[in-house]
Amino acid sequence: MDQIKVGKFIASCRKEQGMTQAVLAEKLGISDRAVSKWETGKSLPDSGIMLELCEILKINVNELLSGERIVAEAYDKRAEENLLAMRRELEEKNRQMLRMEYLIAFPVIITGLGMVFIAAFIEMSMWLRIVLIAFALVMIFIVCFIAVGIEQKAGYYECQNCHNRYVPTYWQVNLAMHTGRTRYMKCPVCGKRSWQKKVLTKEE
Repeated sequence: MDQIKVGKFIASCRKEQGMTQAVLAEKLGISDRAVSKWETGKSLPDSGIMLELCEILKINVNELLSGERIVAEAYDKRAEENLLAMRRELEEKNRQMLRMEYLIAFPVIITGLGMVFIAAFIEMSMWLRIVLIAFALVMIFIVCFIAVGIEQKAGYYECQNCHNRYVPTYWQVNLAMHTGRTRYMKCPVCGKRSWQKKVLTKEE
């Protein structure tokens, strides 16, 4: 999706409606800085306000995502292209989140285990040994909770019985037996338990 093109289109539509960035921002209940970021291609409107933005600018979502007015004959094709582009962006976002999980978890866990090793094998006073081990374990415990939260939000889990793809709750993921990113959970559709793999998209 061409953010620069979308941004220029938003600016053009805003001017057609005789609005300043400040007026458009006020109608949407956001800052004019956010509108400026859209129009310069630095970011895209949040999905939660896209419909309201389109209504104000008198365009449809398909035109907004395309960055141009669409004639009726090309509408279906452009809609499909936009859906595919959004799906690819969502997949990439989920990949980045899962990479971030490893980048956060591994260094902290290795550091924590190193601290436990030092406390166990290097001579020091008992109170310092206890503090060092306790700090390391708390640090590992906290980062594991954060990492599970990232994993839970990125993508879906697929039931091996009915192949339903869904997002379980944080505690379902956290308390489930697992090997890597495959977790033993109950499917909300078929009600059966299986080893469910992490997948990036809702559909194949």
